[in-house]
Amino acid sequence: MQKPLIPPLGGLLALVLLTPGVVVAQTDEGRREIRACRLTDSEVLRFDGRVDEAFWSRVDPATGFRMQEPREGAEASERTEVRIAYDSRHLYIGAILYDSDPSQIKAFMKRRDLPMFSDDRFTWILDTFNDQRGAYFLEVNPNGMRTDGLVVTGQGNNVNLNWDGVWDARTVIGDFGWSAEIKIPFRTLNFDPAGETWGANFMRVIRRRNETALWTGYRRNQGIARPQDAGAISGLTGLSQGLGLEAVPYGILKGSDDRVAGDPETSVSPDIGLDLNYSITPSLKASLTINTDFAETEVDQRRINLTRFPLVFPEQRDFFLEGSGIYRFAPASGVSPFFSRRIGLDDATGEPIPITVGGRLLGNSGDYSIAFLQVRTAETDSVNREDFTMARIRRNIGEESTIGMIYTRRATQHGDQLDPALQDRHTFGVDLELGTSRFAGDKNLQFQAFFVAHNSAFAADDSTDFWDRSTRGIRLNFPNQPWSGHVSYREFGSAYDPAVGFARRNSFRRVNPRIGFAPQFEDSDLIQQVEWSVFFEHLTDLDFTLMTQELRFGLFDVRFMSGDGIALDVSRGFERLVEPFDIKGDGSIIVPVGDYTNGWVNAGLATAPFRRASAEVAIETGGFWSGRRSEYRLQVTLRPMAGVEVAPEYVHTDVDLAEGAFSTDLVRFQGTLDLTTSLLFSATVQYDNLSDLLGMNTRLRWIITPGSDLYLVYNHNWLEQDSRFATRQRTGTIKASYTHRF
Repeated sequence: MQKPLIPPLGGLLALVLLTPGVVVAQTDEGRREIRACRLTDSEVLRFDGRVDEAFWSRVDPATGFRMQEPREGAEASERTEVRIAYDSRHLYIGAILYDSDPSQIKAFMKRRDLPMFSDDRFTWILDTFNDQRGAYFLEVNPNGMRTDGLVVTGQGNNVNLNWDGVWDARTVIGDFGWSAEIKIPFRTLNFDPAGETWGANFMRVIRRRNETALWTGYRRNQGIARPQDAGAISGLTGLSQGLGLEAVPYGILKGSDDRVAGDPETSVSPDIGLDLNYSITPSLKASLTINTDFAETEVDQRRINLTRFPLVFPEQRDFFLEGSGIYRFAPASGVSPFFSRRIGLDDATGEPIPITVGGRLLGNSGDYSIAFLQVRTAETDSVNREDFTMARIRRNIGEESTIGMIYTRRATQHGDQLDPALQDRHTFGVDLELGTSRFAGDKNLQFQAFFVAHNSAFAADDSTDFWDRSTRGIRLNFPNQPWSGHVSYREFGSAYDPAVGFARRNSFRRVNPRIGFAPQFEDSDLIQQVEWSVFFEHLTDLDFTLMTQELRFGLFDVRFMSGDGIALDVSRGFERLVEPFDIKGDGSIIVPVGDYTNGWVNAGLATAPFRRASAEVAIETGGFWSGRRSEYRLQVTLRPMAGVEVAPEYVHTDVDLAEGAFSTDLVRFQGTLDLTTSLLFSATVQYDNLSDLLGMNTRLRWIITPGSDLYLVYNHNWLEQDSRFATRQRTGTIKASYTHRF
């Protein structure tokens, strides 16, 4: 086996972390700025969504929004005014979003924390450290629906909607348009109390026109998710988080009826738990969780896997979602040395494993971002007690760059008594992100590099070495308009399998360039943008024998001014299969060892999401192993009134191979009935004909006050046998939590 082409980054990491002089000062030159107004003791916000209190009139607003879409740099079609005020406990935002035709304002959604694709919305970011590295992301629609998250600069998805802050908003729709008043407790945010200036930006979306307008950073290679393009809020003095202590006790009552083994097993179990959060500094928070239960978490969306590699499902548990922006490691490079779903979920079945206690440290200290996680899981009938550790540190360098390292540990109680015997498993990684917004004057350019390695899982000697258990790679990204592109190279060792991470595939070398051209048609009333692209993947084993290759041409991806879109691409690919592949997982159809070359076509159509009835249609057809495959997907979304959404989805696949033929069906129904932005009901029903399982999840959430919730959850699973559905398992849960801040 060839040794890796890329050396470890440890020496570079140590050099940067230990050399203070490497940090480059930032400049605020040319930033737009507004000044916040401190309220007197007699000035009180009525908090009704109407920006009509007397103190608002003495606050100079942020105005002069310009379009990012559909006509870059043009004056926004409607006027927007944003004002900032504060007192000793809260930051207040008053936004007036004028509209010449208020009857056309789109406001369907009420459910907290969903992306607001279908609605008008007002979005803002708060860079509370004013370091242009990260920010809080918050938005509200005309119904008062709230979504929040975290922005982290660098490659990959820059907005993480998994953070949930305690804040509130009120809105009003009137003959002027709509307005919003937002109240954010300072205890919700991390910030530097000595700083008087925060970075900030504001964005408005007028959905019926597909118009996006920003206060600053309105160019297409900028945007709301880039704090380095934000403006500033000045005049913030005397801010305090109080004692910084938060207690979140919860009580739960769960009843279950399990018939998997044949005879019904019923149980009713009450339980309690506690989360404690303490702000060691205004920017660094410690947390303790005791007897954690995630019964209120939504179910995973079911998928049918016809590939040789495992699927990855997103984390949905709040304790692991908070801080996930710091956890992320080389996010655009497909390497996951830390994957939180390895904690508290059985690797084989996905069933929950009780978490008895967990501790966490998250936040910032100077130029450093810090995350530490320690969790203990309970012993069950199938697994021993385990301890999990994760430590992550990342340092800012220059204006838009970072370097960091990560460490994980997984220790199994009595692991030395298992067969084969397990030892403590350690993983270490370093990653580097270099970025600039001034390449060739005003272009973005990003570079990423990483290295990860772990020890052997087994106490006895095995045949793998250090390089077999490691991965490394580099990536260069040019995220601009109309031209964009990237090129990456990565190697995964033959035994790379981090114990608290995720590796979909190992034992390969991969080169992947892509280039895209997406011009805007600003003078057209029909077409907004068309993108053409070329994607190439060349993957070999570690001895440079070709294993996978794909060449994909994006013939067109058209976005219309109406909000509709249509796309078509064609591909040709090669796969070398070195061991038989049980495609259905039941031994009925085995794809033999050999070389396979095929071509296929993908086509998709999506109507504008702001319509009361919208749809997405996708078709993929072409060669597949020794035969052909055709997949058809249809999703319809109906929004008859605000707060009501019905979204059935159907995916049908026909596979016709030389070794046999079969079809798969996946049916999913999702419905929501949200009476208010605080009383939310949802139902999900899923069925597929490979597992023959029909599952239903219903969930009622009452947000009593921000941070305090009541959940009623009911899950029911049936197995199809002899054309009948028999109950396998059903569970009902009541969970109440309360947040108290000191």
